[in-house]
Amino acid sequence: MRMNKFYMPTLKEDPQDAEIASHRLLLRAGMIRKSASGIYSYLPLGYRVIRKIENLVREGMDKFDGQEVLMSALQPQEIWVESGRWDKFGEEMFRLKDRNNRDFCLGPTAEEYFTTLVRDELKSYKQLPLNIYQIQTKYRDEKRPRFGINRAREFTMKDAYSFDKDQAGLEASYQNMWKAYEYIFDRMGIDYRVVEGDSGLMGTGVSHEFIAMAETGEGIIVYSDQSDYAATDEKAAVTYQITDKEEAKEMEEISTPNVKTMEELENFTSIPREKMAKAIALKAEDQYFIVLVPGNRELNMNKFLNYVGISENEIEMMSDQDIEEITGGPAGFTGPIGLSDKVKLLIDSRISQMTNFVVGANKADAHYINVNYGRDFEAEVVEDLLMIEETDLGPNGEKLEFARGIEVGNIFQLGEKYSKPLHATFLDENGKENYFVMGSYGIGITRSVTAIVEQNHDEDGIIWPENLAPYRVIITIVKHNDQDQVDLAEKIYQELTDRGVEVLLDDRNERPGVKFKDRDLIGIPHRITVGRDASQGIVEYSTRKEKENKNMDYKEVLELL
Repeated sequence: MRMNKFYMPTLKEDPQDAEIASHRLLLRAGMIRKSASGIYSYLPLGYRVIRKIENLVREGMDKFDGQEVLMSALQPQEIWVESGRWDKFGEEMFRLKDRNNRDFCLGPTAEEYFTTLVRDELKSYKQLPLNIYQIQTKYRDEKRPRFGINRAREFTMKDAYSFDKDQAGLEASYQNMWKAYEYIFDRMGIDYRVVEGDSGLMGTGVSHEFIAMAETGEGIIVYSDQSDYAATDEKAAVTYQITDKEEAKEMEEISTPNVKTMEELENFTSIPREKMAKAIALKAEDQYFIVLVPGNRELNMNKFLNYVGISENEIEMMSDQDIEEITGGPAGFTGPIGLSDKVKLLIDSRISQMTNFVVGANKADAHYINVNYGRDFEAEVVEDLLMIEETDLGPNGEKLEFARGIEVGNIFQLGEKYSKPLHATFLDENGKENYFVMGSYGIGITRSVTAIVEQNHDEDGIIWPENLAPYRVIITIVKHNDQDQVDLAEKIYQELTDRGVEVLLDDRNERPGVKFKDRDLIGIPHRITVGRDASQGIVEYSTRKEKENKNMDYKEVLELL
């Protein structure tokens, strides 16, 4: 491609709203443009990268027995009502009506679509296992789109679904996709870790996430160099132990005027926070919850939501008015004693192990001290509701490391979560009707672009891996009006093109400095500079990564490439 005809609107300055390197560089390199909040257009250079990643993903999926289909981004309401997720998905779902007033959504995911696709087609165990996938645009009305294409409202994703006759078959399919993902992300050259993930609204049971390591990543992962343990901070099990135990003392109410926070209570009573119980007041429609965790720890909302079976979109903090109506006392003084039947009391298991701790008294300016579970109140005990912290140890006592990353892939064991409500069945060897046992497997195509740039850039621009770069070679003519330079550049361009090498020829009427800056910015792996020695057939060759210039005969460069 000749750059005097190429649409590549690079920017000299960093865009003001770009928060991370990938967002900044993709905009500056003329690869993406923002259309609206969380919505982007892909320009020629950027779209070439997208296509290469898609093809690499196809290669990996096909190698591991995936079969590609393409389903509409427009999904009918009926299948979401069948699965029970139409109301649960919440405000992230784009909903619309057609001219006949029928409800549809722009697909945020595709479990329902794939399940209903096969339920009328697969009838026998002999047709199993099956793994089908698509690469399609997904839509989620993110509350706060950010980090460019990393958290956008429209994004490209590969989603695959496996259908098996039993759990053993699902586990085999799951491991097969795990290997496929390792193959795909290794081919992308991404530095990643596989961690235990939270299934959330998508699945149930076992799930893992493929996390591209990046300091600017939104997600936090926890891992150990002393074992193979790794998990997201939302999933990580907390092994925090209560060691300070005493003989139970008599419970006592104390006056705590205007003392509402853990910090204020600690200062007022001189009792350390680990001897207190923190109450979190939550509600979901007509359900009310008081959750107790140790005063020096934080509630892990994902663990709570998974335990009670409520989606993130349904839960909210109780208002001060709610708290007063439910507990009989003002906000800031909520505790577990004397609650009405309207509220469900849940406690982290560590609360049940504590002795003589402090709680709110559900009345203004008052707390109880020397409270003990079992004697002074009863509750539903949950094994682990805590957020992992850096001082915590792993499940086998190992030291944990914390790092940030970008989720580029996820795999879920769905089981019968979707086949049951959608009544997707097959006949087994005995002619008995069974539900498909399913798995779900996603790769963020556009997210992978973000991860690759975050891991491959310097102060001058992007450094693309060779197999994913929009072009493999860029030829720069130093002086566009020097005929020797033009002739040699054209000769090299033609020979490389004839050999199937993807080449950009910078024949623009621009200053050399502009061309070199653009060349660094867009990150083409191999660079040929045709300058003053062109009449002797000598060119300057370098790679984007090393930037070490070598004078070489152009024929040597052709052989090298």
